[in-house]
Amino acid sequence: MIEDLKSDLSKLVNKEKAKFFPRFFKTGEGEYGEGDKFIGVVVPNLRLVARKYVLIPLPELQKLLSDKIHEYRNISLMILVNKYKKADAAEKKIIVDFYLKNFKNINNWDLVDTSAPGITGDYFFDKDKTILYDFAKSDNLWKKRIAIMSTFGFIRHKSFSDALNISELLLHDSHDLIHKAVGWMLREIGNRDKKVEVSFLNKHYKTMPRTMLRYAIEKFPENERKHYLS
Repeated sequence: MIEDLKSDLSKLVNKEKAKFFPRFFKTGEGEYGEGDKFIGVVVPNLRLVARKYVLIPLPELQKLLSDKIHEYRNISLMILVNKYKKADAAEKKIIVDFYLKNFKNINNWDLVDTSAPGITGDYFFDKDKTILYDFAKSDNLWKKRIAIMSTFGFIRHKSFSDALNISELLLHDSHDLIHKAVGWMLREIGNRDKKVEVSFLNKHYKTMPRTMLRYAIEKFPENERKHYLS
């Protein structure tokens, strides 16, 4: 089944994208995506193929998720999200355990953003969230991104406290990818309840990273943006 999937993807390769993606996803020496490999398949096409292979079993998905090719890891996570949506409670637990054990393979921002809101963000909504706080406190960039992006699942249910708490834990993180993710989640909170976001910003805007702040206030009126950025 995996060989059929790879064959389908090979028919969708865009050579220009294969050249562009390594620069876009920062694969150079010392960059966050160092050494990642691309074949050049765009996300809409990955999603189309993923729907065709939702029945791939987890042991086979493990092979895809462990592959050096970025698109193979990405489509494996898309399939995993699709599996999760159709799963019963017991199956969801198995999928979440599989996901968390594979965090080292979820090693770029798009891979996290594709999967964390719909898997850990859904699963832990009504459960103990200690593991997400542990991830947020870790030294691993992708664990931290998984932690904050998982809260998108909570935000969609208008539950903001964990997103705010984890944002505070990551407030002074040094990495731009965390600044962007936290700012994005704050903006999503504001889209649902601006007063909650404003309360957080009023407490932290003077010391939070500028990229984080700019993402958080992106949809504010110009006069409000100027106030926070001044």
